[in-house]
Amino acid sequence: MMWGCMTSYGTGPIQQIIGNMNQYSYMSILQFHLPETTENMPYPQNEVMFQQDRDPMHIEKSVQNWLNNQNFKLLDWPAQSPDLNPIENLWAHLKKKLHCEYHTMPTSTDNLWIRVQEEWNKISPDYCERLIQSMLQRIHLVSKAKGLRTKY
Repeated sequence: MMWGCMTSYGTGPIQQIIGNMNQYSYMSILQFHLPETTENMPYPQNEVMFQQDRDPMHIEKSVQNWLNNQNFKLLDWPAQSPDLNPIENLWAHLKKKLHCEYHTMPTSTDNLWIRVQEEWNKISPDYCERLIQSMLQRIHLVSKAKGLRTKY
């Protein structure tokens, strides 16, 4: 399993997760990687909007308290809405690259992780920006479909 983030300026850090993730490991990842990511953005911290789904560990009180004390906004997000979350498209893109770019299976989890990092770092800022810019269209299509599945 892994955690990663993206902005309209490209991918942020990606973190390998060994074992099961819980609220404490999730919060540790956020505390380490989110400030690093948002501080490198070319716009003010208070204009950054952080989006996550409503996974139980994401809505734990300790995680929410930490997020509420940050200089960025937290987007209130409906449960189970992969049609709207652009990072789902980024994960699909990464999986496709891992499948298409290598003619042999990885020989170990370490080898797989090396490939994941290589392909993650190749994702263009333009691709990420297109995914972020598609949000208005996504919202429109989900609204038009009355919350049912869309092409995204």
